[in-house]
Amino acid sequence: MSYTPKTINEVITEYLNRNTFLPAIQREYVWDTQAIEKLFDSIMGDFPISTFLFWKVKEENKNEWKSYEFIKDYDSENSHNKEANLNGIRQDIYLVLDGQQRLTSLLIGLKGSYRYFYYRWYKTKLYLNILKEPVKPENPEELTYQFEFRENDIPSPKDNNPQFWYLVGDILNHDYIDAEDAKKAIKPKLVNLSDEQKDIANSNIGRLHSRINNAKSLNYYEEKSQDYDKVVEAFIRANTGGVKLEYSDILLSTATAQFTKLNAREEIHDFTDSINTVGSGYSFGKDFVLKGSLYLTDGLPIQYKVKNFTKANLEKIEGNWDNVKENIKAAIELVSKFGFSDKNLVSKMALLPIAYYLSKRKVKNFIESTAKDDVSNQRIIEKWLITALLKNAFGGSSDTTLKNLQDTIDAQTDFSLFPYEALNHRLNIEPNFNDTEIDNLLSTKLQHKI
Repeated sequence: MSYTPKTINEVITEYLNRNTFLPAIQREYVWDTQAIEKLFDSIMGDFPISTFLFWKVKEENKNEWKSYEFIKDYDSENSHNKEANLNGIRQDIYLVLDGQQRLTSLLIGLKGSYRYFYYRWYKTKLYLNILKEPVKPENPEELTYQFEFRENDIPSPKDNNPQFWYLVGDILNHDYIDAEDAKKAIKPKLVNLSDEQKDIANSNIGRLHSRINNAKSLNYYEEKSQDYDKVVEAFIRANTGGVKLEYSDILLSTATAQFTKLNAREEIHDFTDSINTVGSGYSFGKDFVLKGSLYLTDGLPIQYKVKNFTKANLEKIEGNWDNVKENIKAAIELVSKFGFSDKNLVSKMALLPIAYYLSKRKVKNFIESTAKDDVSNQRIIEKWLITALLKNAFGGSSDTTLKNLQDTIDAQTDFSLFPYEALNHRLNIEPNFNDTEIDNLLSTKLQHKI
């Protein structure tokens, strides 16, 4: 296996968002500022930052799969990647299969910003305190160099150590080969420092310049196959470590490529964001929405596997997308009305049979209805959900459980009432609690899952 070495400067300025993008198959960016600072510390300390996997897509194939730009200015309020416009590119492109988090972090640190909330909103850039002498700490988790995301270069009043905060991205403005240009640029600002401090500053600037502009520390392997199935397999194998790769990341890519009228990535992201604002807030992910899409679309297998997201199945999901959204959101609004929230809804999958029932009932405004029969039916759904959760009915094989409940609902001839008894029978649970069950519940500690 042959790797191609590049400097960080070269990749950041000539590759990213020019001819190198992200496939929809990729998860979103998840690193925090501390992780970025540690990456730059590793680079300054000559630690390897692992290799990268790029998929070389031929020009004639570049529009077959949607691709996305790397985030340069990260905003935790809106952290979604922008779709790349490839119309003006007349060459082969690269899609990054392994290394997105590191490359995005380098782009943010050298050319962008990081906005986050901690008691208030901060929009920060990466700085290096060039007056800190690089003494290796005893704790390997501590940084050797003082990288820090800051709002400005003003010294921190709570830090009594010498400070000169250098904007890390400025190192890109100087000659590739010689660091003297970078040192000369800050020389007037160091005139009042001691000779020892000047030496430390010049040493840190020289080292930063060398590691970013000269050292070929980024090594990537090119996957040249145009076979998408092989590329997906390569992606999965390359991403088995680090932040867990979810099936939703693979499936979302497939859906994005196969939807003909809608942008699956934007639709699913927007809908996920929307349902997470219901009530006091939830933390539903893409996987829940994609699973619900399978579950609420008639005639589809419910197993959450790549092979089930075929072109034909995805066409059915796209055609049923409004129904999926309407009933999943209705189910969440209903259980929020019951008093459920992210803290006490111990099984999100328990909502899918409710959403499926609502899709079969096909009654508008059921959640807001104050009609006697509707309120009574809501109370039946509430009782079923509480009983099922307290009895841990969804603690085993969820696919088998969900399929059994789907079949039970399908077997009904009258959807005016929620089939509470039939579902309990299929779950093999009683509607009441015996003494042993009550004792177990009363002995459950706070924050322990039932």
